[in-house]
Amino acid sequence: MIVDAEAAPGMGTGTLQQVWQDLLAEDLVRYRQVLEEVLRPQAEYLTPTEYALHRRGKKLRPMLLLLAARMVHGTGRLPDKVVNGAVSLEMLHVATLIHDDVVDDSSLRRGLPSVNAARGTHTAVLIGDLQFVQAIRGFVDGIDAQRDIDLVRTVLDTAFRVCCGELDELRTDPAWDTEALLAHYWRTVERKTAVLFGLACEAGVTLADGRTRDARRAGFYGRRLGRAFQVMDDILDLTHDQHTTGKPPCTDLARGRWSLPLIHAAHELGPAHPATRILRGEAHDDAQLRAAACAVRATGACATAYAQARNQALDALTHLQPFPPGVYRDALAEIAWDVVDRPPQPPYQRPATDRTPA
Repeated sequence: MIVDAEAAPGMGTGTLQQVWQDLLAEDLVRYRQVLEEVLRPQAEYLTPTEYALHRRGKKLRPMLLLLAARMVHGTGRLPDKVVNGAVSLEMLHVATLIHDDVVDDSSLRRGLPSVNAARGTHTAVLIGDLQFVQAIRGFVDGIDAQRDIDLVRTVLDTAFRVCCGELDELRTDPAWDTEALLAHYWRTVERKTAVLFGLACEAGVTLADGRTRDARRAGFYGRRLGRAFQVMDDILDLTHDQHTTGKPPCTDLARGRWSLPLIHAAHELGPAHPATRILRGEAHDDAQLRAAACAVRATGACATAYAQARNQALDALTHLQPFPPGVYRDALAEIAWDVVDRPPQPPYQRPATDRTPA
């Protein structure tokens, strides 16, 4: 089966494609069918830019939802509400991407012009709102039990927390000391990124009629995975080019965004270093930004941040252990390793001795 040939680079797309092909091929067909049905009411307002956001990319969050569902459901046909939930979740994610690009004034997303760059801020905000509303409608339409109603409340709470995380990021004070910056960073990451990963896994188990305690365990796995994912994105922003990340490099440094490696770098370099001054908002040109980025990469900041991302991935694996062994649990474990091993190595080839949870 042909999977998304335009999947964005930067993570183990080979591994993810293998999961779609080997474990979720039928689910992917249904996912695409439902996605086209859900996008149809918006068709007169959408351009190829918005369709590309939905059709490109790794589809990691819907994959997590479907794998979590199959971990408790098995190999039979999944209920329609599970596939609908996967589509709604990705639509919610796309809404956050569009709004995030508006806030950051980003010109690129997944290697293509962002909605903000292509259509302007006002239109982008409204298009993002459309995706958000349609996502919530999708979850509501799938209700067929009391637990599903509770899940809709969880979805709304997650959306609220994502918005809070975006606002928290804007409220970072460069005058804070390192300890305060780190505490604020982890709180922001939990809200901005981790909760959506947690929702994917919790919703998968819930919509597949799994036990409540299993849904919570899956949610814990997802949130730890989301933390690791965000830290690795922060590292890649400093260490890899646009082809790998789909975005201009060193965006966090240029815009004074206190990511985890930059917090560690500023602590190591000190307040008087040009890189720290740029991070605190000092005007700079491209040459000064490149020099500052080189100075950051020469510190131990990225290695320290990587170790913290790896610890989050290891913690995620512990929350999978209570589930019965099987290919779906194995795939979720492989994804956790894939997140922290970006850029990818050949899938399933990493040493087993390096993959055992502490």
